Amino acid sequence: MKKTIWLLLDDRKGSVNQTMGIVTAIGDRMNFVEKNIVYTEHGWFPNWIRGRSLLGVDINKSSDLNPPYPDIVLSSSRRTVPVARYIRKKSNNSVKIVQLMYPSGGIGIKDMELVVIPSHDRSKKQQKPNAMVILGAPTQITNDLLQTAKDKWAPVFANLPKPWTTVIVGGRIKGKPYPIENISKLADLLKKFHDKFGGAFLLTTSRRTGEEAEKLLIDRLNDIPMYTYLWGEEKENPIMGFYACSDFIVATADSVSMCSEACETGKPVFLFKGNDWLLPKHLNFADTLVKDGYAKLLEKENFAPFTPRAILNPAYEIAEKILEIK
Repeated sequence: MKKTIWLLLDDRKGSVNQTMGIVTAIGDRMNFVEKNIVYTEHGWFPNWIRGRSLLGVDINKSSDLNPPYPDIVLSSSRRTVPVARYIRKKSNNSVKIVQLMYPSGGIGIKDMELVVIPSHDRSKKQQKPNAMVILGAPTQITNDLLQTAKDKWAPVFANLPKPWTTVIVGGRIKGKPYPIENISKLADLLKKFHDKFGGAFLLTTSRRTGEEAEKLLIDRLNDIPMYTYLWGEEKENPIMGFYACSDFIVATADSVSMCSEACETGKPVFLFKGNDWLLPKHLNFADTLVKDGYAKLLEKENFAPFTPRAILNPAYEIAEKILEIK
């Protein structure tokens, strides 16, 4: 008999996307029920105050959390931890908790069956028996999804010369601005990359890129054939088409999810780190991807084609661990 798992989903889009990546990896081997959690102004209270309660949860706007309870609850963020612990308490501790990301201060970790910790975020104090360390972040990318995207978008890019290189540009990090000299350096490296391979760029920017940096980059690359999707444009987001159709991927290393998606395509990935910009966790993650053969550093200017040593797939690793829960 299939187990049932409740998915605790809140307003953190990145956490929700990671959860849905795990759902995709599990497929029809479990029954899933989405439980949307909406917070009140008290939702920002620390978890040591919220405890195993619904404090900070708007019960009128959130999904019903009454019995019958599931076999497993998947807590998608640190803020959903008190909700998961509340459900376990109400079920007389029969519900098993799977937690994505280490809970703040380790609060409630003894209630959890499995805690999934990204390797770039872990510390020695987080080395618990119920912890699973992963590289990267789970995403929804699958071969079927990429093939569907390729069928849809390849005709759109058909007039561009090949090879096609996807360029994914991030920006500022938690208030830390994107140094304009980094954009200039990125533009220089991209022009050298194009001198080596030719073809066209499939380029997208982020809300964190900023208008000044975006304009400088586009102006510097104006002699290269491109299909662009710039932040705020009112047209369909082609990112999956970019991933599916590209021969190479260049990504700035400021987003773990973005780099994880790139390395889950199986394409050659080149990461740009820049200077005085990335947080230690981003630097650690980028360096690990390079060391483990998933990517190369753009700054090294070693633009030879390569085959990644493996395809990153943390969602499937997590899925198998969840399926092992008794």
